Amino acid sequence: MNLQNYPDVLSVKDIQDILGIGTSKAYALAKSDAFHTVRVGPLIKIPKQSFLNWLNGSNN
Repeated sequence: MNLQNYPDVLSVKDIQDILGIGTSKAYALAKSDAFHTVRVGPLIKIPKQSFLNWLNGSNN
């Protein structure tokens, strides 16, 4: 999977696709404070760099 094909701001659906997890697990992960998220109305947006840092085990 090439993560460069994803936008700089990810959706929960993007997280679900990248990790190969279900919808409820993706939302639970997004709400867990594991990485930075931003609420835009009802949507949850995730900066790709924050997600990649988490995925790679980095705190930065």
